[in-house]
Amino acid sequence: MDAYDLARNRLIFALDIDDPTEALACARSLVGTVRWIKVATRLYTRAGASLIAELQSMGFSVFLDLKFHDIPDQVQGACRAASKLGVGLLTVHACGGRAMLEAAARGAAEGSGEVGGETSVLAVTVLTSLDQSDLTDIGVRRSLDDQVLALARLTHEAGCAGVVASPRELAMLRPALPRPFGILTPGIRPLGAAVGDQKRVTTPADAIKGGSDWLVIGRPIRNAPDRVAAASAILEEMASAV
Repeated sequence: MDAYDLARNRLIFALDIDDPTEALACARSLVGTVRWIKVATRLYTRAGASLIAELQSMGFSVFLDLKFHDIPDQVQGACRAASKLGVGLLTVHACGGRAMLEAAARGAAEGSGEVGGETSVLAVTVLTSLDQSDLTDIGVRRSLDDQVLALARLTHEAGCAGVVASPRELAMLRPALPRPFGILTPGIRPLGAAVGDQKRVTTPADAIKGGSDWLVIGRPIRNAPDRVAAASAILEEMASAV
């Protein structure tokens, strides 16, 4: 497998389009270019499980980014149900606590076992839209870095497969939590792209060099005049850093 092919295994396109018909048309335009598609709460709420099946029929692996956060029993059941859809990755919130994280890992294993698949649970540490002042507002006394590291370690101890964290925290997380523990990084912006509502961002090449296992990129591809060209340019940048 060459560097470009490795990059394709690590790029996740964020299909953040509200209308299911438009979303599927967008995904269809990227068949053969990207391998992973992220489906988050806005689209899933409108389209449901049938959209996951349609994406899989096109050949995509699906990252279901619903960020479950509830009592352990509810999260276990939700992760079991999600993994039975055949998704490769799903998310929960690390701040749900140890018992909830352990329940999430159990639920995903149960569902995967029923369908003969493999679903990895990733826990969100601190959303990339938040900064230190936001943590202070909600009563978190740790520094942002300390909060991210503590939640990542808790996630590892609870048996989950990895975390979702800002690429700016890679230098701290990767040495502390070596592979196979995975790190998925949103907040990726190619050089010259608008930052939008993300507060902690970096480039695709820097994220790869820093040890990210999956990069989530949405708007720079979705809003490009030529989506295939935009995705291909990002993959080339990633491949140069693999």
